[in-house]
Amino acid sequence: MYNQPMPIRLLAPEVASQIAAGEVVERPASVVKELVENALDAGAQTIHVTIEQAGRRLIEVADDGNGIPAEELPLAVERHATSKLSSSKDLFHIVTLGFRGEALASIGSVSRMSLTSRIQQATTGARIRVEAGRVGPVEAVGAPIGTLVRVEDLFFNVPARLKFLKQDITERRAIDTLLARYALAYPETRFRLTDGKTITLQTNGNGDRREILATLYGVEVAKHMLEVLAEEDDLKLTGYISPASLTRSNRREMTFFINGRWVSDTPLTQAILQAYHTLLMVGRYPLTALFLEIQPEEVDVNVHPAKAEVRFRNQDRVFSFVQRATRRALLAYSPVPSLPPAQNLWGTANHPTPNTTQQATGLDWVIGHDTPAENKPTTTETFTTPPAPLAQTSASIPSSSLLQLPLLRLIGQVGATYLIAEGPDGLYLIDQHAAHERVLFEKLLAQYQQKNIPSQRLLTPSIVTLPPASSALISPQIPILGKFGFEIEPFGPNTFQIRAMPALFGQADPASALRALVEDFEEDESPLQEEVETKIAARVCKRLAVKAGQVLTPEEQRALLTDLETCESPRTCPHGRPTMIHLSVELLERQFGRRGAR
Repeated sequence: MYNQPMPIRLLAPEVASQIAAGEVVERPASVVKELVENALDAGAQTIHVTIEQAGRRLIEVADDGNGIPAEELPLAVERHATSKLSSSKDLFHIVTLGFRGEALASIGSVSRMSLTSRIQQATTGARIRVEAGRVGPVEAVGAPIGTLVRVEDLFFNVPARLKFLKQDITERRAIDTLLARYALAYPETRFRLTDGKTITLQTNGNGDRREILATLYGVEVAKHMLEVLAEEDDLKLTGYISPASLTRSNRREMTFFINGRWVSDTPLTQAILQAYHTLLMVGRYPLTALFLEIQPEEVDVNVHPAKAEVRFRNQDRVFSFVQRATRRALLAYSPVPSLPPAQNLWGTANHPTPNTTQQATGLDWVIGHDTPAENKPTTTETFTTPPAPLAQTSASIPSSSLLQLPLLRLIGQVGATYLIAEGPDGLYLIDQHAAHERVLFEKLLAQYQQKNIPSQRLLTPSIVTLPPASSALISPQIPILGKFGFEIEPFGPNTFQIRAMPALFGQADPASALRALVEDFEEDESPLQEEVETKIAARVCKRLAVKAGQVLTPEEQRALLTDLETCESPRTCPHGRPTMIHLSVELLERQFGRRGAR
């Protein structure tokens, strides 16, 4: 049928509207974005956002901006109707967030929308309703100055689009992240986000960005963020970046605004990462909230339906400016790392002499620390007592499992990452992180299956503040974490109190452990849906195992080998990555030319 001739015809208005809506309204967060940007363009000082069922059932955005005159309401919900452009020349001097005049018409074509507004000169407000693109009459109503938009039953008339929405927790996280970004970009505006029951985000509009950072990430994180303030000709960069010791496993918390507009720009992201060059390990990313001001004529924002991408007239100049400004801020606040005198050229610890305090190079033997050596300069730690070896916490494993791995003789550690051991059939190179991950995983699962996970109460509960998106993600998992020895309680908006930890991870920092778990959950769109116990155990152990770059004492190395020998599946970590590489005697002889050709 595709090869048959078909006549060309104009699309019906409602079909054209739904096609246009597909470019602007992708998910509930898209609706929130368009309505919040309209409120900011209207000069709102207060913006309240209310959602139900992650925006599927209801999205309501109320502001105290300028409002819309009653006689202009019918025009406001028409396509390509806007107050922000008057000619094509204005496209090259855009100073507002919205300019296409598509948002309200697109939203109204795929939902049941009502728009209520009142200007300061009017004594009453006016309301207009739009259902699936059909516009109703304007009616007079009582209303405060400003605008209230209610969007109900999103995609009710486009069931195919509704099926493509993700789970509520994912859609809710997108809305939380969006509002957090705009709260940082507009600190002088009061934002409030609620799901009808609880307030998940609230700012006071006093203009202090660091205070908003404390609301989103907690006081400790906000305190360590580094301020960026740079100006060069017509370019100005302000905001905050994290020190090299404070990182995440993805780019989600790298926020960039250009002239008040959030953008997703790969070159700018690379400029920031280039500023951190040699300071971060592979796979780690900083937290950033940066705001670039540039002449409107120097940037084109009309290149993406959702206005999330931009083009610069002089890309290289902007890239260089952002990279240099970020690098200067890092070097201004961050001390230059230096090697401790106790470390020799091989990177191993000097053995302590009798009657002296034990010295160890690198991090101490903390099972679950979230700040491994790859994220901060190597330092010298002092122990008042020798650390307990891992073997003291070994679980009882059937002796038949010993057949899966031969007894190994420790030779040493190389690169502060790998253990070298000799077996009866050759040489073994062991990844200490993957091996420790396997050891912890089997111990934790064994205790869980026996319903006997010892929990260690903290002398002082640890308070952790998370961004709204992360808070919404971790809240449903609290009962599951409780089965593994964590005792976590809500302690205010986006704040949690950790009262107990699994004894197996007793030396771990509770706050870092919870943040690491949340960070790992964020990488999975459907966390803990199936095989709940195995998944949570694997995630906990992945984050709390010793890290690459962590120097171990000979006793700790032997304890790790001993524990690995008792594991049921010692050759892989819980995620399937190999824990060791075996070099047989025959292979070594061939490599050295002692047996046959290479």
